[in-house]
Amino acid sequence: MLAIVKIAGQQFKVSVGQNLYVPHLNGKTGDKVEFNEVLMVADKGTITAGDAVKATVKAEIVNDLVQGDKVIAFKMKRRKGFRKKHGHRTQYSHIKIESIA
Repeated sequence: MLAIVKIAGQQFKVSVGQNLYVPHLNGKTGDKVEFNEVLMVADKGTITAGDAVKATVKAEIVNDLVQGDKVIAFKMKRRKGFRKKHGHRTQYSHIKIESIA
């Protein structure tokens, strides 16, 4: 069974037992979360999409805070002495899909 679900404004293709990193969710390690914004479900050759989808995706938070790679934004104008350096690390949650129903 396969589903496309919307999590924090991003779309993810998920299946049962899959581990994935999504934008940071409120909750602690071990909490159960449900995602109701399911856009499409494919099950044994039948595809349901749009308003006809009445499914929910249940998942468990494996690790509540995972930091992504460091991203550096560096700006410079030559011969002017202008240099600007900013950086950040995006925060993710590691979840495991338990069921699509």
